[in-house]
Amino acid sequence: MRLPDYVEFVVKDAARSKAFYSAIFGWPFTDYGPDYTSFEGPCVSGGFTTDGTPRPGGPLMVFAVDDIETVFAKAKAAGAAITKEIFTFPGGRRFQFTDPDGYEIAAWTE
Repeated sequence: MRLPDYVEFVVKDAARSKAFYSAIFGWPFTDYGPDYTSFEGPCVSGGFTTDGTPRPGGPLMVFAVDDIETVFAKAKAAGAAITKEIFTFPGGRRFQFTDPDGYEIAAWTE
């Protein structure tokens, strides 16, 4: 069985999403014109496209991070709306926030 290795978000502004996620996670990006940019995360890659209408909701994307407090501070500094403060669960700690297009994202660490 293979795990998902790419996730794509429809966004209003690819450059804005690129700046937002870069500020929080530090991902490198590759631009493929003004309407598409892809990122490379440590466990999953993905992209942001303006081809369509953003549809927040659906599965919660959870991204692994090394230092939850630092990433939390970066999310707040980038203007993320925090929907769940850092909390502990069996297996680690995480928090959740929304991006500029309304997608809810989580960051977690063991």
